[in-house]
Amino acid sequence: MAANYTVKKIKKSLHEAGVKFVRILWCDNANIIRGKAVHLEMLSHYFEHGVGISAGEQGIPVMYDAIAPDCGLAPVGEIRLVADWDSLTPLPYAPGHARVLGNMILDRQPWAFCPRHFLKEMITAAKREGLEVKAAFENEFYLLRQTSEGIVPTESTVFAATQAMDINREVMDAIADALIAQKIPVEQYYPESGPGQQEISMRYTDALRAANYQIVFRETVRAIARHHNLTASFLPKIFPEAASSGCHIHLSLWRDGQNIVPDTQDAAGLSQTARAFIAGILHHLPALMAITTPSPNSYRRIRPHTWSGAFRCWGIDNREAAVRVPSDPEFGNPTHFEVKTVDATANPFLAIGAIIAAGLDGIKRHLELANPVNEDPGNLPIEQRTANGIDPLPTNLGEALDHLRQNNVLLNALNPQLSQAFVAVRQAEWLAMKDWDLDAEVKLLLERY
Repeated sequence: MAANYTVKKIKKSLHEAGVKFVRILWCDNANIIRGKAVHLEMLSHYFEHGVGISAGEQGIPVMYDAIAPDCGLAPVGEIRLVADWDSLTPLPYAPGHARVLGNMILDRQPWAFCPRHFLKEMITAAKREGLEVKAAFENEFYLLRQTSEGIVPTESTVFAATQAMDINREVMDAIADALIAQKIPVEQYYPESGPGQQEISMRYTDALRAANYQIVFRETVRAIARHHNLTASFLPKIFPEAASSGCHIHLSLWRDGQNIVPDTQDAAGLSQTARAFIAGILHHLPALMAITTPSPNSYRRIRPHTWSGAFRCWGIDNREAAVRVPSDPEFGNPTHFEVKTVDATANPFLAIGAIIAAGLDGIKRHLELANPVNEDPGNLPIEQRTANGIDPLPTNLGEALDHLRQNNVLLNALNPQLSQAFVAVRQAEWLAMKDWDLDAEVKLLLERY
């Protein structure tokens, strides 16, 4: 770090940008984005060793600021949250403030409980196999307005309605401008199926930066919405009869600067490496979902016939499959694949890291990918699904956590400390909310996510 950044250079550039406070952020096991802000004049005191946070922070569930039972953490212990200066950017929506993502450090070493370090380890594990993983998060979210009758959507149109584009143009333009100002490439925007539901996609990048982007994306969308007297929510299920919000992860595999997903000799256009990687994801998916769809509310979304990936299968351009392989008219063969059983209650560092761990296990074990499913698996007779290994996926968080507790590949990848804390946090959430109705979940979680 010292070779590239000095406190003098950083302070000078921030001073010129009018920055007074630098927010150092972390994302906990409940996927709450938290931060501490250092005043620019005091930055030299925190530049190298960061700010202190309690070790217990990584044991806190979404419901309250208290440590979950059996997480292996306590109020005793201090962790340093050390800035990754590569991620520094002034905040276009908060003049005078800048943001930088933090790494959790204990005794000058990466802390075992740090989600961001976990993703770095999985990236290193992929490199040992000669692979670079690139990724992009694809978020759906609702824009909502407070009225005398409660929270309501900004409009009540249908999928891709240009009327919705006009109604939400000002806020969506501001979101895009703010993302671009933070050097996040914006690719597409369109209104989604639900009333007031939006989707804006970011360009793919390396796995760590993609997870960084996801933190920035959530922060930016919510902040810009507030500037327009709106609430933006990424909660998977808000309205019982309206579309749910996912956060699909698109991935590609690279070697020596070349995308190695496509293979013209394969019937589906996929290389053997890509097939094994996808097979690994599908093999581990019931346990993986505890990490990628980790809220009790998540499972109100994962239902058949809702384009959410409720069955363990894959298919070309099949939006009901848990893993979709999009066709590519430009290249002729697929260039990436999409994991659909993901939503924005997932910590992005844990989600991508766990998917990489599952995919690498598929490569190491030479797992075979089943035949693609070319229709809605929910319409297939149960006997046919069973014969083809098309299993229904967990229907609640408790089931997914049970699968994770029995999955040594993912637990070992996470390491004993991180896996214990993560499972304890999400178990506390499951026990607290498993009997809640949707209204109770929305009341608590709408603005947390």
